[in-house]
Amino acid sequence: MMKKGVAIFCVLALAVLLAMGYRREQDLRPQVRIRMATGGESGIYYAYGDALAEILEKNMNVSVTAIPSGGSADNIRLLRNGRADIAFVQNDIMTYAYNGTNIFSAEGAFKELSVIAGLYPEVCQIAARRDITGVADLKGRRVSVGAEGSGTELNAMQILESYGMDYTDVDVDHLGFSASVEAFREGRIDAFFCTAGVPTPAISELTGEGGAHILSIGDARIRVLTDQYQFYSPYVIPAGTYAGIGADIQTAAVKAALAASDRIDEETVLKIIEIIFGSRDEIARIIPEGKNLSRGYAIDGMPVPLHPASEKFFLRSR
Repeated sequence: MMKKGVAIFCVLALAVLLAMGYRREQDLRPQVRIRMATGGESGIYYAYGDALAEILEKNMNVSVTAIPSGGSADNIRLLRNGRADIAFVQNDIMTYAYNGTNIFSAEGAFKELSVIAGLYPEVCQIAARRDITGVADLKGRRVSVGAEGSGTELNAMQILESYGMDYTDVDVDHLGFSASVEAFREGRIDAFFCTAGVPTPAISELTGEGGAHILSIGDARIRVLTDQYQFYSPYVIPAGTYAGIGADIQTAAVKAALAASDRIDEETVLKIIEIIFGSRDEIARIIPEGKNLSRGYAIDGMPVPLHPASEKFFLRSR
């Protein structure tokens, strides 16, 4: 009996030593450094990226740098020139970048771009003064259409176009979300476009103060958008999402995704996906947009190829 007890002890001790050795080997591996392009510091991209960085660092031997940026178009360029490894990008902007069209026509196709996963809907929102009752009423008013070359600006141009309008019909300003809020408060603009998850902090501030409401886009105009551009889908912002907004707001949305360049290795991307989808509840507790994470949403309607690691993960998990 004594010999059996000693044998069991030896086996357990060996197991502990092997585990310690494995852990030490893990600790001695070089730390992977991931540069993640996000967005403006008052936007959803930055908040989501900050939460994701914390979760990845907690679960992987990585150091994640969340890079503030001008948004989707800026992030594509950061991926392309090697200054970022992964990035938050709208699916419409990915379409243009991958094919080298629209704002990327001069730069050519970016075929080294791939999708890790779709994350959440990015909703086209137009915050306006109370005396502006519809998109057509923006004619002749001072309007911020987002930072120049941003996803928000392209959405603004396309929405105006669906109403038969262009920049000659409005007094255009190119401001990011924070600057738009400040300009709105100071009376320098009458409305601003904002493509982001809902609720968007920048808009919540203004509706909470009672000085702004959100414009609806009519059914006919949404059909124009969805017929002409495959990346748009109808979206309803429920009443009560913003303070003082007592009715549903009808609009359109694109999709926010996590994208990568070919520079980041497949094993690292696979681990990132596993952690993201294994931490869905935690992400949703930190940031409301996390509730949209699902395997179906991650791959549906993606205009560019999935990363090889994403193909493995999502095909395996079906």
